[in-house]
Amino acid sequence: MEADLADLAQAYVDRHRPSHGHRIAASPTYALDWDEDYCRRVAAYFERAPRLAYDASLAQRYDRFKWENLQQYQVVVDAGIAVRPWLAAGQPYRSSAELRASVRNAGELYVYLTSSGHGPVRDKEFHPMLEPSGIVVDGTEFSHNDVFRVVHDVFGHVLSGRGFSARGEFEAAFCHMGMYSAAVHPVLFTEQIAQICWFFFGPCAHERRYPPQKVFEFPARYLAEFRKLFAL
Repeated sequence: MEADLADLAQAYVDRHRPSHGHRIAASPTYALDWDEDYCRRVAAYFERAPRLAYDASLAQRYDRFKWENLQQYQVVVDAGIAVRPWLAAGQPYRSSAELRASVRNAGELYVYLTSSGHGPVRDKEFHPMLEPSGIVVDGTEFSHNDVFRVVHDVFGHVLSGRGFSARGEFEAAFCHMGMYSAAVHPVLFTEQIAQICWFFFGPCAHERRYPPQKVFEFPARYLAEFRKLFAL
């Protein structure tokens, strides 16, 4: 399945960005220079950042990000992977190994819904990823964040073979980043990498609590530092 996913991911990149030049590998060939101090700095910046700093430029990035996630989601579905909302109590998978086995062996992926992790959207609460995506499965409409969770799990964790630890999330995110246009990398950084840093190294790390949902853009140096952690 990993090799098949790599072929699908490569075909997606070649179709949408033929001049991108990025090569997708089923077994990543990069090495991560793990830096917990960097993670703490990212977590601290996320903690200090405003909840909402959403201008026209960032709105365009988010719109593009949502569109690219929907295109990648279609690749997943077209590959024959059955995506279903997890409607029972608790998490659908006890480990990343269970998730990967579910996709590889059973061809199905259960999604732990954003509404389960963060609760229902409250009045006047705004976040572009909380908006409905238009995708309805088993009577449940996925938010754009749910769609992102699907493609991150498939093209991040399953494709890379990496787990749910902080390091594993970094490696999965870096593997998946190659499928996105450079314009949305800042959004991917805030929505994935920065939130992982806050979850594992932020002020509430001992609680293993989901981070607050903020909409802002990190200074470019943080994304540049993230890329430099990986030696190809």
